[in-house]
Order: sequence, then C-alpha cells, then structure tokens
Amino acid sequence: MATVELIMPKLGESIMEATILKWLKQPGAMVSQDESVLEVATDKVDTEVPCMYAGKIVKLLAKEGEVVQVGKAIAIIEATGITETPRVTLAETAPVPASPVLHTATFTEKRQTTVPPAFKTGNRFYSPLVKRIAREEKISIAELDKVPGSGAGGRVTRRDLLSFIQQRQIPGTSGPLVPAVINPEDEIIEMDRMRQLIAERMLDSRKVSPHVTSFVEADVTDVVKWRENQKEAFRKKFGQSLTFTPIFVEAVARAIQDFPMVNIQVDRNRIIRKHGINIGVAVALPSGNLIVPVIKNADQLNLDELSLAVNDLANRARENKLKPDDLSGGTYTISNVGSFGNLMGTPIIMQPQVAILAIGAIQKKPAVVETPQGDIIAIRHKMFLSHSYDHRVIDGALGGSFVRRVADYLEKFLERHPV
Repeated sequence: MATVELIMPKLGESIMEATILKWLKQPGAMVSQDESVLEVATDKVDTEVPCMYAGKIVKLLAKEGEVVQVGKAIAIIEATGITETPRVTLAETAPVPASPVLHTATFTEKRQTTVPPAFKTGNRFYSPLVKRIAREEKISIAELDKVPGSGAGGRVTRRDLLSFIQQRQIPGTSGPLVPAVINPEDEIIEMDRMRQLIAERMLDSRKVSPHVTSFVEADVTDVVKWRENQKEAFRKKFGQSLTFTPIFVEAVARAIQDFPMVNIQVDRNRIIRKHGINIGVAVALPSGNLIVPVIKNADQLNLDELSLAVNDLANRARENKLKPDDLSGGTYTISNVGSFGNLMGTPIIMQPQVAILAIGAIQKKPAVVETPQGDIIAIRHKMFLSHSYDHRVIDGALGGSFVRRVADYLEKFLERHPV
C-alpha cells in the first residue's frame, strides 16, 4: 500500500486556481477508483474531482471555501494495489485540461512546481489572478492592501478587485455607484454564484471591447422546409430531435472559413488568429442562468455530427453534467435569442473572443420574390441575425460582410443539402 497525494487538477485553459466547495469524503473514508471526493468551482464551471485510485482518505490538506492553486496537494490517500510511488512533477501533469486527474508522490517529497504562487504583502495574501489584474490596471501594492476582501480570512477575490476598480474610475465614489432603494414590501434575492460570475464577465467585456452590432435579415424558408422533411427520419435514426441550431452552427463555421479574421483573440497589441473553429452555443439553464458549452472543430463535422454534438452538450448542460473542457477553447459564440420569442438582440462578446451572433425568431412574412415570370409576393420564413463585434479589431466592413455571408449560407442551404 502506497501513500499518494490528491492534486488540484487543471480544470481548463488559463485556469490557475479553484475554490473547494465541499468535501464529499472525510478522513478515514474508503474511496473506490473514479469515485468523486470533492466539489470545486472555478470562474467557468462547478465540477466534481474523482479519485484515480481505490484506498482510504488519510488527511485533508485544504478546507472548504479555500482557494487552491492548480497542482497543489489537497489530500493524502492510502492507495491499495500500489507498491511503488512514481515521482511526478507538475510540469508533467499540466498539459491535461480535459478531466480531473490524480498524480502521485510520497507525502514527504518536495514537489516541483511551475504554477505562480500567491504573493504576500504584510499580512495579506493575493492570488496570481488578483495580482495579474492589479498589474494590468496599474494598481499599486499600497492601493491593493486597502481593498476590502470578502474571501476566506479577508482574502481579496477577483470580484472585490473589479468592484474596487469600477469605483476608482469615478471620482468621489466610495460605495455602490447608485444605491438601491429598498422598501419594506420588497423582496431581496441574493445572486447565486453563477449569476455573479455572469455579471462580472459582462461588465468586463463591455469595459474591454467597444461593441458594434450589424443586422441582416435572412430568408430561411428552405431551411424550415428541409428540417420539416428531415426531422422524423433523424429521430428514427438517432432517437433525438433535429433542431435549427446545428444548421446555424454550420453556416457560421463556413463563414468563419471565408473570414478568418473574425476567429481571433486580442492580447494587448497582438492579434492571435485561432487555428481551430470552436463555436460556443449559449444554453439556458432551469435556474434562468446561461452557460456556453463549446463545439470543438465545428468546421470538420457534418450536419448529423453537429446535431448530435449540440444535443449532447445542451442536455448535459441542463443536467449539470458538463466537464470543464466542454466550456473551454471557444473562438466564436452563437446565442439563439429567438428561442425566447425575440426578433433580434445586441449580445455581449465573451472574452477573449471578438464577436458573437444572436439568432432571432423565425417569422412568416410577405415578401417580394423574383421568379422567371416576374416578381411575386409570397409568404416566406424570415429571421434577423445580429452580429456584435469588437471594433478595436473588426471594422464595419468585415463585421457586416461576415453576417451577410452567414445569411447567404442559410439562404442557399439546399445547394449543400438537397432534399
């Protein structure tokens, strides 16, 4: 029997720390291989961390509510069926973003690490994330030491620092910018953790990216008729529903191939053109919040594969079964506001992406149609596409041409998918 460490796994790209929400096992408890032992949270997802080995929990090295860096030991386990403990460094474990993984080391062994440690000034500790934001916002250590902390032990969280930054930008403000007026009959509802994170991200995005939105109306009559003809055959073949979403994803992926400078990210004064076309699709949760799972390499999937991928991610999102890798790596995002009966919208970009497309509701409208015999008025299915983009790097010509190309692919759908 060998003593091994349970390590805080890498939970997605750019994620350097996670908060322990709840220990599912306590010291002395026996665990089986792949059994979940704790719940953790990052700014992208809440997830459970499984154990790779069967054995007994000896000691917990981190408390609930504690922020722990990736690669740090959080528990000690006596693993059964192991007689020799391999020596594993964090540098070897770091490239594994898809799922939580256990790596072993003797309890007394000094581990090598490439993770930036939290830094300390006086009696206060700051995480690498807080330190990075402070550096980018040119906040001195003296200022940082004055920021009130709401985390465990008075620790300054990302939310604390962003609130401080917002207030600092308006002279004379020391509290909320516009205090709420609360009457005795009013109900006070505390934001859940996900809603707080969504609020932070939306504020961050509006602060970073100057948003511009272009609108196009698309005739999707052929798409509607094709889906109506194919949905029963699809259900018989796969046992699932055929929705419009994969059709939209396909059109966007093709348009990105035509306009690759929409599939970029901004890093200070550098533009990073992404090789993969990874399209995020916003999904409404039963709680009312939204989450955006990502279809990786969407341009390499056919329509059936896209349909199955969309259904799988949407179902697992609503059941709270998404993995961290399902939410990482997005390069472009689609939000179907039409599912709520909206004609159009002005969506906010998901950083560090530079563009997002809102799909409006499909409506029957009278329209002028050109025929060999002349123009006629016919009933057509129409919808609005709203393309919001970062005006720092995408000008109106590119932003408008891109959304027009998406509409073109939808209007010429039968050329690629004849009935």
